[in-house]
Amino acid sequence: MALKWPWRKLPLPSPAQRGDRLRLILHAKAAMRHGVRVAVERLREQGHDIEVRVTWEPGDVEHFSEDAARDYRFKTVVAAGGDGTVNAVVSGLLGSGEDYLPSLAILPMGTANDFARACSIPADQPLAALELAVNERAVPVDVGLVNNRYFLNVATGGFGTDITVNTPSELKKVLGRAAYLLTGLSQPSSISARQASIEGPDFSWSGGFLALAVGNGRFAGGGVPMCEHAIINNGKFELSILPEITYADIPNVLVNLLDFGFGSEVVEAHMVRAQAHEFTVRSETPLQINLDGEPMESTSFHFEVLSQAIRLHLPPETDIIR
Repeated sequence: MALKWPWRKLPLPSPAQRGDRLRLILHAKAAMRHGVRVAVERLREQGHDIEVRVTWEPGDVEHFSEDAARDYRFKTVVAAGGDGTVNAVVSGLLGSGEDYLPSLAILPMGTANDFARACSIPADQPLAALELAVNERAVPVDVGLVNNRYFLNVATGGFGTDITVNTPSELKKVLGRAAYLLTGLSQPSSISARQASIEGPDFSWSGGFLALAVGNGRFAGGGVPMCEHAIINNGKFELSILPEITYADIPNVLVNLLDFGFGSEVVEAHMVRAQAHEFTVRSETPLQINLDGEPMESTSFHFEVLSQAIRLHLPPETDIIR
């Protein structure tokens, strides 16, 4: 059963309720990176108790996170990986059913690291990122829920989602964001409009759209700004819709979308935007939504904000909180 608005805000744990241990959940692909080992050793030398768990099978991240939530020796869980790893950690923490959850810290180790980018968490400095978990206060932030699945960053739909799914990972490693452009222009059928109706408090829209984003965070697709005004602790999503446009305009809009996101002048001229604590997207035919890197398909998506559902360690210079 979906958790209904308003989300129940839980009391923050006191030091007496949780210990001082950190659990670092490390994606297997990043386990051998020298910088991670050095960062962990450095914090241990400073007296911090860090336990490392390396993923091996699907479901390990959720299991390690849920276990840490139920073990009150752990004060913080560090998600070391990409956006999918962060999403899985959040799902494990909230799925534990515990009232007093560990705080969350992020060690960006993925390909895109879109949520960490929005939070100004350094992706190329493992020690600096890991030190946030022990030196910076954890701030209560929102979590998104769509059809009983949690997400922390941005849910996207439309041709951009199809292109993301259909672009080979090897091509992305070589070409970066240009790989998405190459895939999109080589697959014209993926740029056709999808039909949907979208409802929210004091908001209603229906028609054909090329792309949409429901954002708690700001970036998707490797740094493309999709919801650039999103705030992760204001109890609201930012909804961005790129409606159907003429076929002749598509190449120019696609180039600008992939280079500059929904905020570019070319794309902005077409955009529909709204902010609210919940939205419902419906379609007569199945739509595919990319949820922090994980695809899901349905004819109906109900998005709702779980206000201040977890506590996140953030750098002081971030502007994604109010």
